[in-house]
Amino acid sequence: MTDSIAANMRNAPALITGMGAVTAIGQDIAAISQALKKGTSAFSYMAREGRCFDDPFIGAELAPLVMPKQFDAHNLSTFSLSAKAAVVALQQAWTDAKLDTVEPEKIGLIVGGSNVQQRHLNNLRDKRKNAPYFIQPSYALNFMDSDICGICTELFDIRGSAFSLGGASASGQLAVIEAAKAVTSGALDVCVVVGALMDLSYWECHAFSSLGAMGSSRFANAPTQACRPFDQQRDGFIYGEGCGVLVLERHQHALQRGVHLRGAIPGCAVVMDGNRNPDPSLAGEVAVIQQALHCSAMTASDIDYVNPHGSGSVLGDETELQALAKTGLRGAPLNATKSLFGHALSAAGCLEIIATLIQMEQGFLHPSLNLENPIQTDFNWVATTRHETNIKQALSLSYGFGGINTAVCITKP
Repeated sequence: MTDSIAANMRNAPALITGMGAVTAIGQDIAAISQALKKGTSAFSYMAREGRCFDDPFIGAELAPLVMPKQFDAHNLSTFSLSAKAAVVALQQAWTDAKLDTVEPEKIGLIVGGSNVQQRHLNNLRDKRKNAPYFIQPSYALNFMDSDICGICTELFDIRGSAFSLGGASASGQLAVIEAAKAVTSGALDVCVVVGALMDLSYWECHAFSSLGAMGSSRFANAPTQACRPFDQQRDGFIYGEGCGVLVLERHQHALQRGVHLRGAIPGCAVVMDGNRNPDPSLAGEVAVIQQALHCSAMTASDIDYVNPHGSGSVLGDETELQALAKTGLRGAPLNATKSLFGHALSAAGCLEIIATLIQMEQGFLHPSLNLENPIQTDFNWVATTRHETNIKQALSLSYGFGGINTAVCITKP
């Protein structure tokens, strides 16, 4: 990030004026807030059509979605689960930010995630593999990453720039960073970020399992115990369906509208490892934390709370703790949102910023499910009991396959 952009971000940070989300533990901000406070999860054996081929996988799936009634006239039957989740969460965020009062040409959209409709596409192919000429024409739209952009801009008054952005498991947070740049630069007054639901098919589930990234054979008979980031018995990430939406707004524009301010982003960073593989890089994680703090004009001692990537990866969790120690964040309160949501992959970074904002607003830190024996004990863990606290400045981290490291500093407005 250039010095001029960083200076603009510090002096007039992008403001967060709306949020919405659907997850397995709740399908709006109020329900998710209560689940975070209680330390609720929804892990079980996944049962969606096209997700399990032989052995079932452990994960957290959404309850049936209730689509906004104003879209009843549209042909929702061709929408994938990813698209439906985006519409539901975006409607919540749109209402929260009162975006009906903003000129459509001043509103942009970034969809964080690529290849997010895989199960939907695979089901269409499987049903028509012996008669491919009868496959739904909408498949020609569904297989493109632009599909969710098109749906969201058609159903909502978004007429500024719109595009999708892929960064593996860092996609959601990477989209937030690009949106912050867009509104800070003045290119847009408002930028909506959709952390898209990555709808895994049995192909992706088996591939992640074969790679050793996805758990959990160790807890095959105890699904609720399988997701355990930073615990000594972790053995890989546990998938969780979810979609998060954030509305970022130019500082002065938000103040002039007089809308409720959820938070501010005074600085952020992206660093690449130069590595195609899934293994983490200590140097990359240290660098991205340092750059985000520098961009925000903060030091490690200013951070009241860290929302880590915390995927439950055997190597990844160890590396992340080393990075936090090397950057002076060993003493900052630390919990693991994925222990409740599961790993939402492309949506994870956006959902975890939402979880951070909820905790900031309501003055608590949620429990970390199954954190019974931390891999390192000399960190300031929020383990299985909720903490009441006042968070003013937080750091959220996301890492993705391909050597992608992102960090976002978040403050109370």
